[in-house]
Formats: sequence, structure tokens, C-alpha cells
Amino acid sequence: MPYRNPLPPRVLVVDDHAPSRMTAVALLTIDGYQVEQASCGQSALNRVLQHQPDLILLDVMMPGLDGFEVCRQLKENENTRLIPVVFVTALGDREARLQGIESGGDDFLTKPFDQLELSARVKSLIHQKRLNEDLDHAEKVLFSIARTIESRDPNTGDHCDRLVSLGRAFGEYLGLCPSHIRDLAWAGYLHDIGKVGIPDAVLLKTGPLTVAERTIMEQHVAIGETICCPLRTMQGVLPIIRHHHERWNGSGYPDGLVGAAIPRLAQIFQLIDIFDALTHDRPYKPAFSMEESLQIIRQEVERGWRDPVLVDQFETFICAYHSGAVLGINNTARQGEQLQPAKQSHA
Repeated sequence: MPYRNPLPPRVLVVDDHAPSRMTAVALLTIDGYQVEQASCGQSALNRVLQHQPDLILLDVMMPGLDGFEVCRQLKENENTRLIPVVFVTALGDREARLQGIESGGDDFLTKPFDQLELSARVKSLIHQKRLNEDLDHAEKVLFSIARTIESRDPNTGDHCDRLVSLGRAFGEYLGLCPSHIRDLAWAGYLHDIGKVGIPDAVLLKTGPLTVAERTIMEQHVAIGETICCPLRTMQGVLPIIRHHHERWNGSGYPDGLVGAAIPRLAQIFQLIDIFDALTHDRPYKPAFSMEESLQIIRQEVERGWRDPVLVDQFETFICAYHSGAVLGINNTARQGEQLQPAKQSHA
């Protein structure tokens, strides 16, 4: 069921000119809104922090912080970015509107107010805000489910948090666009959300999985895709959820994709996930060193499981990410030792 705020919408009117402010307050009160007032930009920011409104009617020309700066600060804050901001000004020039758009404004009204226009725009933007709140609420539910799944397995620790940090860093290193970096970060939490449908007897088993159990375990990618599919904002994450267990030579699951047919973000995320699994303790293996982990990934390239070009990029990235770390196996200390991929693990 969608989230709905049962209270009447709250509107904050910000204007240093008292007559204009009172006119807006009167018109909005007639329409049934709860209306609050602020006479300057700093006062408006303080009120928003105390109690978030559903919409802000914001004058542009004010002493101290002008309307553009107030809007900019609100839109840069994760907690207030969804509040619609309507600029109210006597300025009708193109430059003012462009500056308002650049600062994140959602709409414009010109003084003196047209009552019907004011009512229509405020109603429309508040409706849109509450739809966005529904979406935001649904996203938070998904992330809560993902956190619950992670807590079911005490051996993974802060696996998801580490994947988020590493995903952002690797994405920036590769020069990905902001939306793709966001998808990698979200995948850090959501890639295994489908494990909510896997029985504990299989999910938490410390010994080798039987063929039947592995078939059950492999279903988690399709389950996760189904869970996240209804949300439009998750569309970029879906290929990562479904395909982060594919292999370059087609021997992975669920679809046996080969080479470049595997979505690029899924390949990128896969290396992050594998590296974190290798470098931390799991019930079926101890934590490997960074050098050992990279050697195992190189061996998987030789088996045809990973894209060799991407693995080279990842290795160079890890060298920079772990500044001062020495890559490559110490052959003197480990002479003659052949590393083997961890069984029942990352892929």
C-alpha cells in the first residue's frame, strides 16, 4: 500500500515583503493548506530543519540569503531535496528563470498572484511530491530487506557497506557517469536481495552444496530481479542483480551469457564482489591477502571466467585504492605454492 501522509499539506511562504507574504498565506489558507511564514532566507532554512513542509513558496529578492541560494542548499541536502520549490518574483526576465532552474527550482509564479494559477500549481507539485515519497518509501523498504538478509549471515559482516564504497570508487576510476556509479552503489546493497527466498538450510550451510542445493541457491538472482523490477528507479540495477554470477566464457548463471553480452556494470560489480569475498573470512575459507586474492582472480581469467582487460583495470585500481600496498605474490615466501580458487564461494 502506498505511503500517505494523513495531515493536510504544509506550505512555507518565504518573502521579506509582508503584504505579498500575507496575500499568499490568505489564498493558501482558503485552499485548506497549513501555512507557515518566514521573512528571510536563513529563517526559512531554520524552519525547514524544524518541520519539513510539503512545498515552499520562495521569493527571489531577499536580504542576506536570496531565494536562489536557499533553494540550492535545500536541493543539495538529501533530507530536503524532494521538497518542491516555487519561485515567486516580480522579475519576469529570462536570466532570473534560468538562474532559478540552475538552483533546482521546480516552478515559477509572478507577482501579483493569480489565485487559480497559484492553486493549480501548488496542488500539482504537492501531488508529485507525495508520489515521490511513495517511491522513496518503497526504496527504503528494499534496502531494509537487504540489510535484514545480510544480518541473517553473521559471517559476511559489513560486506554490503564495503561493496558500496568500493563500487563508487571503482566507478569513478573508470570514468562512469553518475547514474551508473549510483547503480553500482545500490547494487552493493541489493545484489543478493533475492536470498530472502532461499531457505536457511541452504543459505547458511558451511559445507559444500549438493547439486540440488546449488540449483536452489542460484535462484536468488531471478528472485532479486523480480523483487526490484516494479521500481522504475531500479532499472539500472536489475542487470547487475541478475547477471553478477555470469562468466566470460558462458559457464556462469542464470543465462550463460558470453563475453560482451554480459552487462558491463554486472562485470564491474562482479569483480568488486569477488575481491571482497576473497579478502574476508567466510565459513568455507579464511581471508586471503590482497595479493593472494588478485592471483586467484588472475587464475579465473586463465580459465576464461573474467574479462582480462577489465581485470587489468581492476588490479591497477586496487593498487591505487590501497596506496602503499604491494601487488603480486611474494615468490620467496610462497615458493612453489599454487593458489586455488575458494570452493563454494564468490562465483
